[in-house]
Amino acid sequence: MKEITIYTDGACSGNPGPGGWGAILEYRGVEKELSGFEAETTNNRMELTAAAEALKQLKESCKVKLYSDSAYLVNGFNQNWVIGWQKNNWKNSKKEPVQNRDLWEALIEMEKQHKITWIKVKGHSDNEKNNRCDKLATDEIKKHS
Repeated sequence: MKEITIYTDGACSGNPGPGGWGAILEYRGVEKELSGFEAETTNNRMELTAAAEALKQLKESCKVKLYSDSAYLVNGFNQNWVIGWQKNNWKNSKKEPVQNRDLWEALIEMEKQHKITWIKVKGHSDNEKNNRCDKLATDEIKKHS
């Protein structure tokens, strides 16, 4: 099974507002950068989109280490929030509909295909690749402003 490392980040100018996402995929020393833009979105949605778009690039089942500074994304899987939400018919602890359900469901499907380790990194810190993803995301917002 191929071992892939993915770094992701999302950004939003206003929340909601114009947003961007960035991702870096690494395999055997080769890197691929991805990024995208949405005109009206939220920061959390961009964080999830970055992970989903990066994972969509994988053409076969892989062992993935996915690094994100989003506690929302990482805790969704590591603290089994997604399992609780599914059991509660996609309602959160406040009995409200879970935001970004479409992206969570897409990520759950991708998790069935790949062995993903979700790793939280400190945002805007000394993680060079996370900082590059942040730049990819914010550059998308600037490009469309």
